[in-house]
Amino acid sequence: MFRFRWSVAVAAVGAQFAAACTTTDPHTGQVVRSNTRSGVLAGAAGGALLGYLTNTNNGEQGRKNALIGAGVGALAGGAVGTYMDRQQAQLRAQLAGSGVDVQRHGDNIVLNMPSDVTFGVDKADIQSRFHPPLDAVANTLRQYPQTTIDIVGHADSTGADDYNRALSERRAASVASHLVSQGVLRDRLFVAGRGEAQPIASNDLEEGRARNRRVEVVVRPFTG
Repeated sequence: MFRFRWSVAVAAVGAQFAAACTTTDPHTGQVVRSNTRSGVLAGAAGGALLGYLTNTNNGEQGRKNALIGAGVGALAGGAVGTYMDRQQAQLRAQLAGSGVDVQRHGDNIVLNMPSDVTFGVDKADIQSRFHPPLDAVANTLRQYPQTTIDIVGHADSTGADDYNRALSERRAASVASHLVSQGVLRDRLFVAGRGEAQPIASNDLEEGRARNRRVEVVVRPFTG
């Protein structure tokens, strides 16, 4: 296991950083650092905003509580599969030819956004040509609100680990910021940067390194 370093900003004029606290990633069990208990997304230029983006706290339970408080109903039983099937079909149709890979893992939908499609070299600002596909993703996510959204940045092994992790954090935050700007409820989001720690291909070849430079958006059914 490895340790994540979370850098959390509050996007409000005159807002100040709150005291540091810790939270646990529900998918890895890893204890991670966060610097605020609430806040809205800031642009990547203002620093990456990572962790849970809820009004209550930075844990998975806080995200669930926030969604319930926002009136988002939980899916149950056979409704889960049908709901995710329809969402997957819409995402596939909207993202055809965009370079984004849409995969299904059980009830979860994974969008793999390669960095060469989404970002310029060594940049964290989303390329303007990728705005329409990302707008389409936001549109679908708004239509299917009974899901949570994990946005995770990844990098290849070229360069220093700390630099790669920071870049992956900024890229994940840029994607999250864009989705929120398009009306996706921020309480649904978890944002992280994992650097070079989770490759999906060999870093020994350029083709593999290109696959490893990515942002993954994992859409999970909200079951309460």
